[in-house]
Amino acid sequence: MSNVIALIWDCDKTLVDGYMQDPIFRHYGVDAGQFWAHVQSLPAHYRETQDVKVNPETVYLNEFIRCAHNGTFPGLNNEMLRSFGAQQRFYPGVPDILRRTRALVNDNAEYAAFGIRLEHYIVSTGFAEVIRGSAVMDEVAGVWGCELIEAPDAEGRPVLSEIGYTIDNTTKTRALFEINKGIPFIPGIDVNSSVPEENRRVPFRNMIYIADGPSDIPAFSLVNRSGGATFAIYPHGDGAALAQVERMRQAGRVNMYAEADYTEGTTADLWLTAKIRELAERILREEKQKITSRAGASPRHLA
Repeated sequence: MSNVIALIWDCDKTLVDGYMQDPIFRHYGVDAGQFWAHVQSLPAHYRETQDVKVNPETVYLNEFIRCAHNGTFPGLNNEMLRSFGAQQRFYPGVPDILRRTRALVNDNAEYAAFGIRLEHYIVSTGFAEVIRGSAVMDEVAGVWGCELIEAPDAEGRPVLSEIGYTIDNTTKTRALFEINKGIPFIPGIDVNSSVPEENRRVPFRNMIYIADGPSDIPAFSLVNRSGGATFAIYPHGDGAALAQVERMRQAGRVNMYAEADYTEGTTADLWLTAKIRELAERILREEKQKITSRAGASPRHLA
């Protein structure tokens, strides 16, 4: 079994203070509240007018594509999405906590001797390209998010035109299985490949899943029941969000929660680093036990 520890992060309101699309709205002078209110109305609209069911978590992608063509977001393409990544407003302590926690494990010589290492992943219903253009990417081993395909506009310039790949709050669990099985690090397998538990690259019990709310309950549940750890975040001063994550803790959905501040010495920092040490030390004990259990008795001189 692999000795990789994985911290798997949601993005919006977990790493980012707000929504990753906020810089796009500012750039084009679009009212974000009105945009999201319209998007939230679309599932009911399509059900009533066309008797069509749509995914409320990813229907916003169609609206971004429409706006890229109707003059609301003129010229919006993947290169621009990456540029908006550089404008993300992260919570305090990000991306430093990603660096510090990786160093905590990966710079430890004893851990390294037993192949114990830590990796960060981001699994988000937002734009993968925005995340790839952000300040956290130097510390991240993989990103799962929504991807859009470009096509040339009337002047031949690339513009967002089709949905390529989606992640919603349920299919986040698919991403967890892909991380578990080592996709894309191990060629030739996919999420449906049969891989024995002992051969999976990142065991679920080596995962810590960090997110902000009830929409992540499917992922929280998968990690919890598989022996991993779960952690929830709430924004500073938001009493409703605090009450929400406390209800999740009482219901056994998450192990712990804290205010969204990852600065060294805060509750979030202390709990996550303690949990990482706990996982690393457990793996180290197991690896040493394997050696001692298989080692034969050393030869001795006869009396």
